[in-house]
Amino acid sequence: MNTSGFTHPDRGVISVTAPIGPALEHTKRMLFRPFDLGKWFAVGFCAWLALLAEGGGGGNFNFNFPSGGQGPGQVDAAAEFAKAREYVLANLDWIIPVAIAVLVFALALGVLLLWLSSRGKFMFLHNVALDRAEVATPWRTYAPQAHSLFLFRLLLTLTGSVLLLPLLGAVGWMIYRMIRAECVLGPEIAGAILAGLGFFLGVLVFTIIGKLLDDFVLPLMALRHLRCREAGREFWGMLRARPGDFALYLLFSVVLNLVLGVITIVVLICTCCFCLLAVLPYLGTVILLPLFVFGRSYSLFYFAQFGPAFDVFAQLAPPVAALPPPLTA
Repeated sequence: MNTSGFTHPDRGVISVTAPIGPALEHTKRMLFRPFDLGKWFAVGFCAWLALLAEGGGGGNFNFNFPSGGQGPGQVDAAAEFAKAREYVLANLDWIIPVAIAVLVFALALGVLLLWLSSRGKFMFLHNVALDRAEVATPWRTYAPQAHSLFLFRLLLTLTGSVLLLPLLGAVGWMIYRMIRAECVLGPEIAGAILAGLGFFLGVLVFTIIGKLLDDFVLPLMALRHLRCREAGREFWGMLRARPGDFALYLLFSVVLNLVLGVITIVVLICTCCFCLLAVLPYLGTVILLPLFVFGRSYSLFYFAQFGPAFDVFAQLAPPVAALPPPLTA
């Protein structure tokens, strides 16, 4: 039975704005009617797990290309590079083992976080769809699907690294050549622009794949109890049938994420939780839980417009405990 209060429109009409109201109502009903702090911590834990492998960051990279002699505040890049090279060559006996150990640890940690995140995504979906605050049940129920999702995401990550890291390295190499030459070189500038453009387009493609995977393939896996490849094949048929609807969804998601990002910043400023979010990400996730629940609910309500068979709120039945055998006389 559908307890979400969502009315399915005609299958020919797919709207990106219609799911906003039901998603807001579902978020309020789930988290505030009534308010249960224990429920917040349980659902927040699942959301935190789901977001483990998804980080963000940024930085400013300023490159100065001097055209003449070195001023008092300027650094001779070539001389500094030569000193660093001499130091590395003189200490290879311990630098190489440490670098290998750090690399192996970072890779192992990344794989572990990706695995936990894949489990958490199904746990969070389960709780949002059924208005529950369960941890152990969805952890066990969706273990096969989560393992399949993990393998696909791992393959996707490796593929992206193989394709994109060389482009990023090419940009760095072109910049290094201009630093060594102490001037702006035409071929290097062109090469850096082309490699940077290729890197940006590659990141965009893999971001879109990840978005479609989270918002549509994952619900199909949960609904049909399918492996990632099987659910991906079913979604691919839907995407080919209605590419315009999904393209509009992706564009609207950009706007929606910008709005949610602004709300997140406002909430963090008003609650002075920037440091808390950095030091204790789990508590930060709990504080921002309404935004995460709304985002997950919005994608599910959008998907439900394709028909009752895609309504996760109505079709994702909770696991039924085995009934005891009937008593016999």
